[in-house]
Amino acid sequence: MALIHTCYRITDIDRSVAFYEALGFQEVGRLPIKDEAINVFMNQPGDGDMPRLELTYNFGVDSYELGTAYGHIAITASDLDGTLAKLADQGIEPEKPPYSVREGGSRLCFVRDPDGYRIELIETSG
Repeated sequence: MALIHTCYRITDIDRSVAFYEALGFQEVGRLPIKDEAINVFMNQPGDGDMPRLELTYNFGVDSYELGTAYGHIAITASDLDGTLAKLADQGIEPEKPPYSVREGGSRLCFVRDPDGYRIELIETSG
């Protein structure tokens, strides 16, 4: 068995796709589900055909409760400051400035997508 993707519900396809594209994802397909919903599949370059992220838009639903169990998804950034500068140009700001959890640990910060889901950006070396 292998984990193949994460799915969550969104309230605006264009706004969500633009957000994830700003984080380096690319849309790789859409699948209508009768007259109920549309699934939007997102990958990162080099992922092949298997989507990493499935965004589900349900017709007629304006909002969702995030609940207290959801944490976040995490993605890497080789240059966290450069990534944050590019995101800022698109109006995406971190919750707080980058920090390290422990001495010598990777720098990280969190941003929120248009529906409030937290995304952790972790700086990698090289």
